[in-house]
Amino acid sequence: MKEKVIFHIDVNSAYLSWEAAYRLYHLGQREDLRLQPAAVAGDAALRHGIILAKSIPAGRCGVKTGDSIFEARQKCPGLRLVPPNYRLYHKCSEAFMEILDRYAPRTEQYSIDEAYADMTEVTGRFESPRAAAEQLRREIRRTLGFTVNIGISSNKLLAKMASDFEKPDKVHTLYPEEIPEKLWPLPVKDLFLAGPATTRKLQSLGIRTIGELAHTDPAILHSVLKKHGEVVWAFANGIGPGEVESSPPPNKGYGNSITLAKDVCDLSSARLVVLSLAELLGERLRAAGVEAGSLSLEVKDYLFQSASHQKQLDTPTSLNEELYHNGCGLLEELWDGTALRHMGLRAGKLRKVSGLRQQTLFDTGDHEKLIRMNHTVDRIRRKYGRDALRRAAFLERRG
Repeated sequence: MKEKVIFHIDVNSAYLSWEAAYRLYHLGQREDLRLQPAAVAGDAALRHGIILAKSIPAGRCGVKTGDSIFEARQKCPGLRLVPPNYRLYHKCSEAFMEILDRYAPRTEQYSIDEAYADMTEVTGRFESPRAAAEQLRREIRRTLGFTVNIGISSNKLLAKMASDFEKPDKVHTLYPEEIPEKLWPLPVKDLFLAGPATTRKLQSLGIRTIGELAHTDPAILHSVLKKHGEVVWAFANGIGPGEVESSPPPNKGYGNSITLAKDVCDLSSARLVVLSLAELLGERLRAAGVEAGSLSLEVKDYLFQSASHQKQLDTPTSLNEELYHNGCGLLEELWDGTALRHMGLRAGKLRKVSGLRQQTLFDTGDHEKLIRMNHTVDRIRRKYGRDALRRAAFLERRG
């Protein structure tokens, strides 16, 4: 039986790389954010956003993904912050996946900025798996303007671990026979799914490296970590999921979702995601001449546990502002603060726009004015591009 060849392709510092490429190649800016102490973060003005992606110079200052803005600026006083632009990231992710799909007959998108590719049947077209990976890496950099790391192995776990080796813009292998040399000397914190709590418990047992974990009696690990102890023991020995599962086709209908490059842990950043989704959804509803009578929000946390919540709208709508307001209400009812990896907003109970609106006691805005404004923004974006008009919430705040 032919040995599997699995690639894990990971965009280097995705949000920041995509911001940098867009500003360089589309806006004509000369400064490259990737070469500065810079980061993509939540709402800097509110001072409680978190760092979603950072440049290498920022990392050298000690800035880490997940730091609060306050912590990051203490470590790096000259840190340049830019707000997240989820619409841009979604487009970059789609372009990234389009290239992967040309190379591999089967791809699986793991998150907005990383994917697996089963190259088993096509590596014969190249000198070697590494040569295929190098060609793919160069094409992404040349065509899209950002870099990736590619890990190569015979299963998804080892390919993912390989892609985390030296960055950026590198190709690494981690075949089963290379585990003792390349994997086992690493600290246990570097193992996939060995988070801070797991690492502390392992260190309390005197387990410092992945190799020490691999050679520990699984029964001891189970007594401390329960089922998760068996999982990390298997991972330390290179035993993990192997099959690339092709992503299912997107659902039809009026809904938008995004898988986030980094977990969202604070309400202000989560609301920005809802705002981005509401704008995309509202634009689609207006283009189709329909209004939503219900709205649902789906979230998926870092453990891939899903939850959703739905509400009937008092009055059907296609307005961004009303979709956002109701979406935030759903978020606050549904979310318990657990780190989120995926969010989606979907419209239901659609009806054709009638031009009539049933007023309620709670209507406070000028509905006709909002309709005109939304349609005007739609026309400008269709004519001059989506970024011709952007909300202040998505712009870098100064002062």
